Amino acid sequence: MRPEKNSEALDFNLITTDPSGARAGVITTDHGAIETPIFMPVGTVGSVKAITQEQLRSDINAQIILGNTYHLYLRPGTGVLEKAGGLHKFNGWERPILTDSGGYQVFSLAANRKIKEEGVVFQSHIDGSRHLFTPENVMDIQRSIGADIIMAFDECPPYPSEYKYAKKSMELTHRWLDRCIRRLAETSPMYGHEQTLFPIVQGSTYKDLRRASAEAIASRNCAGNAIGGLSVGEPENEMYEMCGIVTELLPKEKPRYLMGVGTPWNILNNIELGIDMFDCVMPTRNGRNGMLFTWDGVVNIKNKKWSEDFSAIDAKTPCFASQNYTRAYLRHLFVAGEFLALTLASIHNLAFYLDLVKTARQQILAGTYGEWKRKMVPQLQTRL
Repeated sequence: MRPEKNSEALDFNLITTDPSGARAGVITTDHGAIETPIFMPVGTVGSVKAITQEQLRSDINAQIILGNTYHLYLRPGTGVLEKAGGLHKFNGWERPILTDSGGYQVFSLAANRKIKEEGVVFQSHIDGSRHLFTPENVMDIQRSIGADIIMAFDECPPYPSEYKYAKKSMELTHRWLDRCIRRLAETSPMYGHEQTLFPIVQGSTYKDLRRASAEAIASRNCAGNAIGGLSVGEPENEMYEMCGIVTELLPKEKPRYLMGVGTPWNILNNIELGIDMFDCVMPTRNGRNGMLFTWDGVVNIKNKKWSEDFSAIDAKTPCFASQNYTRAYLRHLFVAGEFLALTLASIHNLAFYLDLVKTARQQILAGTYGEWKRKMVPQLQTRL
């Protein structure tokens, strides 16, 4: 099943492909342009934890953020979001938003959900109430949220999965995709801007399943495509192998989104495989636990060794927090249990991630990405 051509407002201009295979482009949505490769901060419940929207705009320079269908459906609920005029109005974010369909969250509720052809019955993690997600109502919920890019409802198989289960799961995801496409064609955006559907490639870590899923997803002719079911516990080399297989088959003229990835070196290696879009909770979650990603390597800021280090958190990251607060001060905030520690660490990590993909883009445009990446990966992995 193919979506109608005139239903897609998203435009992707692939500017160049580096000799390494890395790509630089521009995605245009009704809420603005996104330069790729891009990292998207995760704002699960309409908020990137510990960070204001102004900090996202000015300090971090985020071009697009994520919301999550499962969480926003449960709280505050679609009724509130519709009365507010959609998530953009509700949270004051004027740039593009992408919503994950909730498939991964349902996957993570393995003990409290039942998958069937119709959809998934699950229990709320908040109050235990029972709910049904189907491809149709997940599209309706995402219409109510109002994101610019919305994800198809899929099943994310666990790692490891037996071949038989992974194949059955993949085929279910494809059938659900056709229902998502049909439902979107029957409905209209609610807030005066278009919404673009990205289907999701599945298939666990089986090469033939990944190829079959990539071919099936490409045949639906959607405006962009996503790769799911990776970074769920498999070894990094398997993630890269599966990603390489899929990017060979997905259309080159459309953006590719690798969901839930990852570390700075994961991102650089996958950019080389032809990925354009990334998201992960790692910069904020790890930041709140005192792990900082910097241009020189990884810092555990809680270590005593930083207690008298009065150098900047990371002078190479173009962000006020990174350049104007010292490592000693940030460590002090963590030791003292101050909330400001969580904010500063999160701002720094996200600013670093956005600077990383911006610098990667510059290298791609210059045609020097492969050589630069080979130098950067071991540097970024260094434990300081």
